[in-house]
Amino acid sequence: MDGRGRLLRSVRFEANGAPAALAYPSALSPPPRFISGRRQSLPLRPLRRGWRGPLFDFLAKPLVGFGFSLSLLTAVGAYGIVEGGHYTAFVAAVGEPADLLAKSLGFPIRAVTISGEHELKDADLLAVAGITSRNSLLFLNVGEVRDRLQRLALIKQAIVTKRYPDRLVIEIEEREPFALWQYDGKVQIVAADGVPLDAMRDRRFIHLPLVVGANANERLGQYLSLLDAAGELRDKIVAGVWVAGRRWTLKTANGVDILLPEAAPEAALVRLAALEKTAQILDKDLISVDLREPGRLMARLTAEAAAERAGVLDATSKGKGGH
Repeated sequence: MDGRGRLLRSVRFEANGAPAALAYPSALSPPPRFISGRRQSLPLRPLRRGWRGPLFDFLAKPLVGFGFSLSLLTAVGAYGIVEGGHYTAFVAAVGEPADLLAKSLGFPIRAVTISGEHELKDADLLAVAGITSRNSLLFLNVGEVRDRLQRLALIKQAIVTKRYPDRLVIEIEEREPFALWQYDGKVQIVAADGVPLDAMRDRRFIHLPLVVGANANERLGQYLSLLDAAGELRDKIVAGVWVAGRRWTLKTANGVDILLPEAAPEAALVRLAALEKTAQILDKDLISVDLREPGRLMARLTAEAAAERAGVLDATSKGKGGH
């Protein structure tokens, strides 16, 4: 014992400096063990159960069973509503549940601003876009709205923008009526890119250029180039017929067909325009003027003109024979 009555003990250390053991007199209780220089942890007492007692154990199982049963009944009920068509009717009447929630949070569609329309009406655009009071701005898919609008032939481009919290902006670019296209007994109004817009019902479009034949609507640029090359003949040309997907035949107001070659049709028209200035060939009793042979012009007379010409030639030959 030390001078103060305390029990002395010695400590041995291993080579690494950690205490190996405490030496106690054998008369006392055995010394505690050390592992890696740390005293072993003693087992903790179990925590008190607090409010979880016999009553909780008594109620837990019934509550869990009730919750499972309620979830099952809810799932079965929802399935029955969907399969029975009630959910579809509900959505058609008031909208999707997500839209209802969004509108209750302040994201309805209270205003729709439309710009760029001329031929189309606002009500028609909204109907095509599928926008109603059932929609919310938050969950509206502007990409789908844009695609639905651009399926209309009259709409070239549409831009749909959300302006939170409650405004939708629709900007459209319409295709303008550019020409008339006749094919398979029908006449349609087409845009500059050849897309058919509508059936020809209104005579206010009668002045538009007319092309005839399969895929002639896709050759509007070629036809307009021919009209430019025709010069003063342009006023006499009323239509262009795309023949066999290869060449053009032009129709004049007095019924003469101008058959153009596949290659360099503009040059052939320039030659015809020059001849028309000097001989007024298109004012003759002709059925057609054929320019398909390079450097040559072949004219086909009407039946009456051909008969008259034959009579003149016959009389001329008889007169020569009488001498």
